[in-house]
Amino acid sequence: MISLLAAPPAPKAGSVSSPPPATAQAPGPTAAQLQMAERLVGPALTEGHAWARLAELTDGIGPRLSGSEGAEAAVQWAQRSFKADGVKVWLEPVKVPHWVRGEEHAELLASEHFRARPLTVMALGGSTGTPSEGITADVVEVSSLEELASLGERVKGRIVFFNHDMKEAEDYGRFSVLRGLGPSAASKAGAVGALVRSLATASLSTPHTGMTRFEDGITPIPAASVTVEGAEMLHRMLASGGSARVHLVLGCKTLPDADSFNVVAEVKGREKPEEIVLLGAHLDSWDVGEGAHDDGTGVAMVMEAARLLARQKPAPRRTVRVVLFMNEENGLRGGKAYAEAHAAELPHHVAAIEMDSGGGRPLGVAFRAGEGAPALVQPWLSPLVALGAAKIVSGEAGGADLSPLGPAQVPMVGVKVDSSRYFDVHHTHADTLDKVDPEALAKSTAALAWTAYALAEMPGLLARPTAPPKVPAMFAPPAVATPAPGAPAAGSVKPSTH
Repeated sequence: MISLLAAPPAPKAGSVSSPPPATAQAPGPTAAQLQMAERLVGPALTEGHAWARLAELTDGIGPRLSGSEGAEAAVQWAQRSFKADGVKVWLEPVKVPHWVRGEEHAELLASEHFRARPLTVMALGGSTGTPSEGITADVVEVSSLEELASLGERVKGRIVFFNHDMKEAEDYGRFSVLRGLGPSAASKAGAVGALVRSLATASLSTPHTGMTRFEDGITPIPAASVTVEGAEMLHRMLASGGSARVHLVLGCKTLPDADSFNVVAEVKGREKPEEIVLLGAHLDSWDVGEGAHDDGTGVAMVMEAARLLARQKPAPRRTVRVVLFMNEENGLRGGKAYAEAHAAELPHHVAAIEMDSGGGRPLGVAFRAGEGAPALVQPWLSPLVALGAAKIVSGEAGGADLSPLGPAQVPMVGVKVDSSRYFDVHHTHADTLDKVDPEALAKSTAALAWTAYALAEMPGLLARPTAPPKVPAMFAPPAVATPAPGAPAAGSVKPSTH
């Protein structure tokens, strides 16, 4: 159990309906509340429950793409686990897409300059399959959607190869548009297929999958990721003035939508149960690897936070609700369904945290909220000093599954973790339990549990944000029937990607 800082002065009696000015020092936790921190942080670090739960999900169930048997098994497992922890739980129905992968292989055909050789590829989610005999076409390389548009007739009948130079985790947002929207743009320009360089910060001939989306009215074409090594080889051959001709076979297809569920659980608040602090993670994963970092670690952390909070007396002032969203990876149906089903409650969602950046060590807390949020929360971060996470950090808070809550101006809080190596294994066969550090997972679980308690217990409320959230470009948030009091009408949002 870690040693906590001494309690700051006790807050004045009475609740605070709005945060203090950004320059004011808000009251921090009392001595009794810091004792609660000991009961949350200590067990999160020492009991190993988050790690054990992650092992159950990853090794026990494995891949869990929406619509699959693995996804259904994960829903039932999560419901059983919450019940075993004494946490109230229920299921909320969601209709989800059901895409299946099938065979996938590619070959760089021989020419007068080089011998034929295989290309290691992985179909992108949402891709259509090729004819059984595959497709064969010359390759044309582009590095942006603008460059693609500039090629005009040169794209017709070809396979478009989207290349980029992602090196760091921060590059993902810049280049993921090539995977998400590139194949659709290629089809519109007359291409017969698309290859996208894997969005990776490391590679041992490891292809990375992910979603692609075809615009309405655009004929889907076969689309696959190619390894970093394969992409570099294609680039060298094309840059030397030569040509490259590829044979591609994909067996993927889209089946009718399937029935599934969001798993919702909560610890009821003692004084203001109608005010909700939401903790979210997505239960689905891609159909490769075990979905350990993406998003098994997030699932384990939010479930453990609920378990720890449920056994504390007294309960926090506000309700802490956990949502394990279904279908974040290839449709965001769970996030949209939650926003629609709980539209009347959204003005009473006082904070929301999404854990979907892997299981690295905690770094600090970020906000998407109105003025005064850092000043209100900073005094409550003292129990996280020993974890190295008692800082207000820059960066975006929220996440893909929380983006449909944006029109209701729900304040977003981010418990930031070290994601510098996250994209080494993201969306690959290598996203397995052994890639997760148990100590880092325990520390981030502890940081989340205390942050959730602090948001549910502190007298004041975070001011609601005025700026629209960044949301994945491929996913349009649903209209929310009941906006926050005084909120402007929902407008367009700036595109981003997960």
